[in-house]
Amino acid sequence: MPRTWLTERFELQVPLVGAPMAGVSDGRLAGAVSAAGALGMFGVPPSVPVSWIEEQAAIAAASGRPYGIGLLAWGLSDEHLKAVLRVRPALVSVSFGDYAPYVEPLRAAGITVAVQAGTTEEAVQAERTGVDAVVARGGEGGGHGRDDVATLPLLQTVLDAVRVPVLAAGGIATARGLAAVLAAGAEGGWAGTAFLGCTETTLPPEGLRRVLDAGETGTAYGRVFDVAQGLPWPPEYGGRALRNAFYDRWRDREDELARDEQARAGLEAARQGRDFDTAYVYAGQAVGTVTRERDAADVVAGFAAADELLSRFAAP
Repeated sequence: MPRTWLTERFELQVPLVGAPMAGVSDGRLAGAVSAAGALGMFGVPPSVPVSWIEEQAAIAAASGRPYGIGLLAWGLSDEHLKAVLRVRPALVSVSFGDYAPYVEPLRAAGITVAVQAGTTEEAVQAERTGVDAVVARGGEGGGHGRDDVATLPLLQTVLDAVRVPVLAAGGIATARGLAAVLAAGAEGGWAGTAFLGCTETTLPPEGLRRVLDAGETGTAYGRVFDVAQGLPWPPEYGGRALRNAFYDRWRDREDELARDEQARAGLEAARQGRDFDTAYVYAGQAVGTVTRERDAADVVAGFAAADELLSRFAAP
């Protein structure tokens, strides 16, 4: 594999980050990705206790390899920040909201800091705050972020606009995708959906089956599931999830949904009952590449084949 800022910084075999999918990734998945030669991460939902962060960090660290933690700026508490500073992961991604106050405390603790950017303007602003790296996240990515620009056009303009290392996210689920962004100049890929079919996720079997059955047109972007849960996500950051009956019912009716207690209660009941006609699974447009259950090591090994693709263009 080519040596990049990402592989050198964290001593990786594969220039790849397993995205911090809050609610799906925990310390077990993060540790498995890291043990396989990439950099695994887990996301921190705002509702979890501090003890959860410490427990999952210990599990991730058991691999003996660097790992990362993803934080949501809009929902980050002082207690959660202090816990992250105590466990001191190698990488922290803090995004989606006013992340600027957290950059220097994290960097002062020796933690590499990245911010996910959905536009070139966001990437430039992140660089100005002193982050170590920018993640150019295109709209085809799963989970939350902007839906303004696709990965490839965004990556090209971000690479020209900033000097800090740039990672590419959104639609990168195979060696072909990783090879493409490396060839363009990214220091590595940032992949979440590719790991949704892994045995190490927290997805229940019913959710996993939805992922494996979904095709490339099976996702939808919007705020339906956030509104139904009353989550205060900044409105510019919707979420891409598997399309289902609940989404189709409430699409373009978010104001009404916000006032419908019965619908909100129904979503929570569906989550508890694993009814994914109503409950959500966040996934990107690359979900059609996830067709069978695998372990994280197998997924990372698949990404490593990017080296063979890139070698086609090496000088003789």
